Amino acid sequence: MQTLKLREKDEFINLSQLLKAMNLVESGAMAKEVIDEGLVKVDGETESRYRRKLYDGMVVEFNGEQIQVVR
Repeated sequence: MQTLKLREKDEFINLSQLLKAMNLVESGAMAKEVIDEGLVKVDGETESRYRRKLYDGMVVEFNGEQIQVVR
């Protein structure tokens, strides 16, 4: 499992930003597309909101990768 560390000043990161930051998609448009297609899960549940706020401890699954948000 990979991790994405939140910047000290941030409480959360948006789902689309996480996908881009981890180089799992090339653009925001591509992030929206894979989320709309139901290919992304947050904490085991399929997520349809590309601006879903992700907080410390949450886990995103996409394309065989798992990423945990950490503080």
